[in-house]
Amino acid sequence: MKQFMGMMAAGMMLLPGAASAQEVINLTVASSHPTVVPWVGMIQTHFMARTDEILAEKGDYKIEWNEAFGGTLYKANATLSSVEEGITDVGWVFSFLEAAKLPLSQVSTNTPFATANPPVLLEVMEKLLETNEAFRSEWEDHNLKVLGLTATDLYDIYTKKPLTGIADINGMKLSAPGVLGSWLRGTGANAVDGALTTFYTDVQTGVSDGALTLALGAMPIKLYEVAPYINRFDVGAAFSGAVAINNDTWETLPEEVQAAMIEAGKHYTRSHGQDMVDRHELMLDLMVKNGAEQSPPVTIVPMPAGERQKWVDMLPDLAGEWAASVDAQGGQGTAFLAEYMNALRDAGEVPARDWDK
Repeated sequence: MKQFMGMMAAGMMLLPGAASAQEVINLTVASSHPTVVPWVGMIQTHFMARTDEILAEKGDYKIEWNEAFGGTLYKANATLSSVEEGITDVGWVFSFLEAAKLPLSQVSTNTPFATANPPVLLEVMEKLLETNEAFRSEWEDHNLKVLGLTATDLYDIYTKKPLTGIADINGMKLSAPGVLGSWLRGTGANAVDGALTTFYTDVQTGVSDGALTLALGAMPIKLYEVAPYINRFDVGAAFSGAVAINNDTWETLPEEVQAAMIEAGKHYTRSHGQDMVDRHELMLDLMVKNGAEQSPPVTIVPMPAGERQKWVDMLPDLAGEWAASVDAQGGQGTAFLAEYMNALRDAGEVPARDWDK
């Protein structure tokens, strides 16, 4: 009995330490888009999972994630404000729809056809975020701490009827997200503002005749059901936003948790960039397979040689106009444009148009 009591006492001495060994932190993570959209799903599988994995190595902290993906808290037009105001702690900010608040973040969307390499694009933007104070500040000024970056795979035009070349879109209504509507200027097509969450309905109801969009987004929303012709132009990749955390929340987190999130964010960025490459062709093939029995069947329409360059040459000086507008507002548009384009060239990219010259 005496031995048993001694064991109980020893056990009780360990209990306080065991009870206080791990602190649980409650965080809400949200998005406007569903997790079937790859870069949103990877917030779970790569950013959150890697954060949890790093924290579990020491065991001092554990995050309880309150998940609100797929527009349950806010829609695509409120991604920045929802993280800024703390409606969610962590969320994907869709920079395409925030041209006024995030002007420098629009550099790649105003330089179409500059790169078709998402990993390189993300490396360039990540470096610029670290080294360019103006670029970093436009996020921090909205109470955001950027953790991971997102980009697009290559853009094509999805339509109800096949195209023979870029001239065919003259007079068409094409859905496009925010600033990407400018990629249709000079072509005679009319941009219909929207997002992946609206494209299907817009085409189905006749609001638009098709969409300018990307395979990794078109596949999960089944856009091919209403726009079965994938007219392949391989327009290029663009910086699309970031996984960010509300800075007020960020400042309450222990350094160990912050370090884990920073590392997880870099892991997310690298993995997402490679995923854009790996799954682009896969998604195109899958849409053809899934839509083989519908009428008309899903068909990839390769554009004739030279049509891509014709499109580039039709465009007005998008980058020059954008840079001048940013400069006029007291920003650094012209300088940032040159820095971005030079960084792409230094990384081995050969832009279809030298937008800074």
